[in-house]
Amino acid sequence: MTSNANGTRLAVWDPLVRFGHWALVIAFAVAYLSGEEEGETSELHEWAGYIVGGIVVWRIVWGLVGPRYARFSDFVTGPIGSLRYLVNLMNGHAKRYVGHSPAGGAMVMALLLSLALTVVTGLVAEQGEGKTSLGQGRAGIVAQAFADEEKGVRAGQRGEGNESAIGEAHAALANITLALIVLHVLGVALASFAHRENLVRAMITGEKRANGNTSDA
Repeated sequence: MTSNANGTRLAVWDPLVRFGHWALVIAFAVAYLSGEEEGETSELHEWAGYIVGGIVVWRIVWGLVGPRYARFSDFVTGPIGSLRYLVNLMNGHAKRYVGHSPAGGAMVMALLLSLALTVVTGLVAEQGEGKTSLGQGRAGIVAQAFADEEKGVRAGQRGEGNESAIGEAHAALANITLALIVLHVLGVALASFAHRENLVRAMITGEKRANGNTSDA
């Protein structure tokens, strides 16, 4: 806990939470902007996707064993609590939370789920296109393709249909994730205004003020 001209401040977000948050922002942005062009997936897109997946796995683990404000048990509530907070926020009567608010906690979980599904469908789509783990060569897959070709064209057509569906699901999930991010940014802006607190700066410094209309739950 520190103190300055603005009053007592609490150390809320630990370094791993802050680093993971901003690293995830950068990795997703790179992955989204380097998506498929003319049916080909760039190596940059693949690596950015691996990084996103790694951060998501780490954040889930940290949400179980990390410090208080990083744990899911501190901010995950039911949908009713989240909706009630949003209504109160729109009315200007929302309770201020030191950690994530109920709506913020719901958004964290929604983003983790959406990101995880995006990464998984991306990995499956890449395997279907004949790429091995970490973007290595296709020789083994190509050899298998020649062997499978003897089994008939219909099986190949069914496989192509499945790959196309998975690729479309991957793209749709990426867009859903982007939409959630936009909603997240709008929610942060609204909460910052309502509580007179710069939440972006808090995620950089890790500190939030201790005084004010606050819930420490």
